[in-house]
Amino acid sequence: MSARILIVDDEANTLASLSRAFRLAGHEAVVCDNAARALELALAQPFDLILSDVVMPRRDGLSLLEDLKTAGVTAPVVMMSGQAHIEMAVKATRLGALDFLEKPLSTDKLLVTVENALKLTRLETENRDLRGRVGKHTLVWMGETMRRVMTQIERVAASEVRVCIYGETGTGKELVARTLHEKSHRAAGPFVTLNCAAVPSELIESELFGHEKGSFTGAAQRHTGKFEQAHRGTLFLDEIGDMPSAMQAKLLRVLEEGEVERIGANKPTTVDVRVVVATHRNLEQLVEAGVFRRDLYHRVVVFPVELPPLRQRREDLPALVEHFARQLSAQNGWKPVEFTSAAIESLQEYAWPGNIRELRNVVERLLLLADTEVDAESVRLALPMSQPPARTATASTVSPDASGPLAQRVLAFERAAVLAELEHCQRNVTQTAKSLGLERSHLYKKCQQLGIDLQNLPEQT
Repeated sequence: MSARILIVDDEANTLASLSRAFRLAGHEAVVCDNAARALELALAQPFDLILSDVVMPRRDGLSLLEDLKTAGVTAPVVMMSGQAHIEMAVKATRLGALDFLEKPLSTDKLLVTVENALKLTRLETENRDLRGRVGKHTLVWMGETMRRVMTQIERVAASEVRVCIYGETGTGKELVARTLHEKSHRAAGPFVTLNCAAVPSELIESELFGHEKGSFTGAAQRHTGKFEQAHRGTLFLDEIGDMPSAMQAKLLRVLEEGEVERIGANKPTTVDVRVVVATHRNLEQLVEAGVFRRDLYHRVVVFPVELPPLRQRREDLPALVEHFARQLSAQNGWKPVEFTSAAIESLQEYAWPGNIRELRNVVERLLLLADTEVDAESVRLALPMSQPPARTATASTVSPDASGPLAQRVLAFERAAVLAELEHCQRNVTQTAKSLGLERSHLYKKCQQLGIDLQNLPEQT
């Protein structure tokens, strides 16, 4: 495994010999002869390991170690010294050093230490990832519709091609993105997610790129952004269509140059990240409407993957029900419960506006109330009391004035459609969002974009 290593020592000969040994072993070595410069480098660039001498002029290695930990640098640190003693080694360990080596260094022992440090870091990353995934859904399918999607995923996963996943809310876009990551050569690296619609516009830059301590009011400590967290892995940007315009330009620059700059930092940081995006919106329409940058569109939508809603993959529903029933029973300590064929048929007849997320919630409700089995009557009682009837759009209720540029017509149509749905749902925002297949936050943003004041809607007629 290749690593990027920072070597800190005030002796030029030591720096030269160690950097040569690491390069011959296939690693990348960056050298530095003082603690102050080492701290600057560690804060500006990602390293897999930091190797530092203890005894150095002005500021020693133990002080550097303490500064690194205080600043939030997560790279493992190995200390070395020609004046080693037990007290020094104990202090280094207490400050967070991974290991302590005595000079003169054995090249073989040094390389073994590096390999062990990299393995430990990788195991810690994998354990954090596994802990984060406990109880999460897995991608379950059995029908032809999803087989075609999986074929696309298999084809594109091994490449570095940027993928845009289209799909309604609740269809499992994040699961597809994670599958892409796990089937790629970056699988051993981190998988980091950010929902662009869930982060306030004033905070999204800090979330993506990070910030330095004191760079703005409330920045009490240095924060590592999502791009740096995803170094050598995959960054999943969900609901990319809701990203503010100002951030779109900054994201485009990162994609083009492979560098991010923390808020308040003086220098950019190089990152190696595969970006996968997703949205429930039509990005082409957003481009035509001037809401989404055309150049960014061409950067992120290199390989589009269309994820079908649950109503278009009903053949997968029995497998999904079985999966959720087994998973939820194990999590809650419930006894196994069978679903009758009539119950499965009843579930397949439902439209599932909330898609797989809604299905999981319904299965959980059915298991909680079931005794020995789930039948069709149980399903009927568990599903929403009434479903909005299918309505035919009319010129008076939905269609806007068919004039002007396409972008203007699209926005007018969206505005009329949202207003019509609000009226049908008696101005209930939650029900309107559900009927339109949106999250509440997405509906609020959509209304702001379309100039709809939810607090002062026109009187119903």
